[in-house]
Amino acid sequence: MEDFSMFIPKVYFEQIPIKNLVSNQEYQRNLSEHHIHRTAENFDLYQINPVKVSRRDGINYVFNGQHTIEIVAIVSGSRDTPVWCMIYDDLDYYQEADVFANQQKYIKPLSPFEIFMANIEAGNDEQLIIKSLVESYGLTLASSRVSGTICAVATLVYIYQNYGFHVLDRTLRLCIGAWEGDAYSLSANMLKGIAHLIAAFGDTMRDDLFKEKVGSYSARDIGRTAKERRTGSLGYAEAMLIAYNAKMKSALRWSKLYTSKGNTAEENGYSGIDEIEEETCDDIDNT
Repeated sequence: MEDFSMFIPKVYFEQIPIKNLVSNQEYQRNLSEHHIHRTAENFDLYQINPVKVSRRDGINYVFNGQHTIEIVAIVSGSRDTPVWCMIYDDLDYYQEADVFANQQKYIKPLSPFEIFMANIEAGNDEQLIIKSLVESYGLTLASSRVSGTICAVATLVYIYQNYGFHVLDRTLRLCIGAWEGDAYSLSANMLKGIAHLIAAFGDTMRDDLFKEKVGSYSARDIGRTAKERRTGSLGYAEAMLIAYNAKMKSALRWSKLYTSKGNTAEENGYSGIDEIEEETCDDIDNT
């Protein structure tokens, strides 16, 4: 029989009370109180992973899972609560630090699209509602951009969560009306930029004028103007506002764009969602 022992970690599992775990090693990152409390508020027992522990000189040193034990302590209300631990008893301090530093090095994170579709399979209402809305406009969801396809799913979720169903509905309606499903028009920056305008101006921004005036420019033209102004979706909102206000006697006020919900934090042009999805959805197939 072949010897596979070199491929199997020498570990064993124990339930150890949180009070008997130590996680103050110098190589550990600082605890994020925000992350701990946010996760505790959305506690899911099935998302709890075993805590990795190095047992040295009779002391249980946590080298992966320090946030996990704090979350369980808060939710349970006690540090007497035991957690499942994967115990290594053949590591020294330097090996622990090396494992901690490199444990995520070769792990492929889930893409926003993969997360979204997994939520669909799980039957989660939010993603099902968004998918149904997208498909009602004759669009589909996919992992890469093609005409009539949206891959910026995290942006759809962002708009839905921050502005609500009706803003997302109108965002898609204006986008389709202006550019008829052009691949460049369905980018994260464009969709979120339209949502910014809707949130800022509401019904004072007329759908028919948006489709006529903003839609007279190609989605690529809007993108070029946006990049000349500022990075991210707020630059797209500005580019579309320029097009909408052109030759208007009663132009929409620029100041409202920067004081509406969701826009104030992005006045510097940064949006993590925009950047992530523009990078993961930048391969456009025009076939």
